Amino acid sequence: MDAKTAVKEIKKGAVSPLYLCYGSEKYQIQEFIHLVQEQIVDAENRDFAVVHYDLSETPIEVVIEEAETLPFLVERKLILVRDSSLFSAAKDGGKIEHKVDRLLAYLDNPAEHSVVVFTVNGDKLDERKKTVKSMKAKGQVLSFMPLGGNELIGWVIRQAKTRDCIMDESAAQALLDSAGVQMAALSAEVNKLCLYAGKGGVITAGDVHQLVARSTEQNVFAMVEDIANLRLEKALSTFYELLKQREEPIKIAALIARQFRIMLQVKELGGQSYSQQQIASQLGLHPYAVKVAGEQARKFEAARLRRSLSDLAELDYKMKSGRIDKVLGLEMFLLGLGA
Repeated sequence: MDAKTAVKEIKKGAVSPLYLCYGSEKYQIQEFIHLVQEQIVDAENRDFAVVHYDLSETPIEVVIEEAETLPFLVERKLILVRDSSLFSAAKDGGKIEHKVDRLLAYLDNPAEHSVVVFTVNGDKLDERKKTVKSMKAKGQVLSFMPLGGNELIGWVIRQAKTRDCIMDESAAQALLDSAGVQMAALSAEVNKLCLYAGKGGVITAGDVHQLVARSTEQNVFAMVEDIANLRLEKALSTFYELLKQREEPIKIAALIARQFRIMLQVKELGGQSYSQQQIASQLGLHPYAVKVAGEQARKFEAARLRRSLSDLAELDYKMKSGRIDKVLGLEMFLLGLGA
């Protein structure tokens, strides 16, 4: 069962006694936990019906004892367990020894009065482990990975809708361009925009540009986009704005180099028939970042990207060794790209 199906089942009241959540999208995992909590525990009972454990500090047998103990004044209790080694290949840095057989026995026969949610901070589980195999057979194993570009835009639009606001695709795109792709940050920005628009209000791309400040990384991303579309004057304007914000030219050059490196990697992997999701996994990037880098890369020849990276490496050396004024050197590089 995938996460979307699990959410639908929970909303219908069908809550499993065992969940294992993993993946890099911590925000989605927390949203899932919040949903389970809302479904099985009343707000006034959460102080004694929701229990937190960290397996780097607590043996698994203590968690099992808690799960087997009858709840107090509630029908079911929720046990949230943070894990770093029982389900993944990661090594536990702590000195806690876990009785894994105790966990396996519980997974075979979980208590009906407890809902145990294990969370693993990692993209993969260790499929060789008995714990993972048993959880897949007896419980629900849910993956929470970054949403693709179109999925993320759709998610932003739905977030606005849940706050009684209207946001179209262009406004959602503008928000991603300004705030990046971290869902927690996007949710906070949508909340701010909806407060500005008011109940039933419409959020436009202009509202986003007015109210959402771009990070340095997003400004550099916009600079590269402007250069790719031959909007040199706009790219230089963004560069000068970054200097007014006291951003270090060496840092700006490093971020530009990173974006060009990603563009080259995406271009080369795309040429080998890799999908966006495969490229994102290979490079450790968000799928949306891969999508946009691919669109930018199409406007450059691979040879030009390599040459630009070489020029940036030379520029970095000259700036750090004092052989060229940092601002002047970066200006000349940007003008050279525009040419």
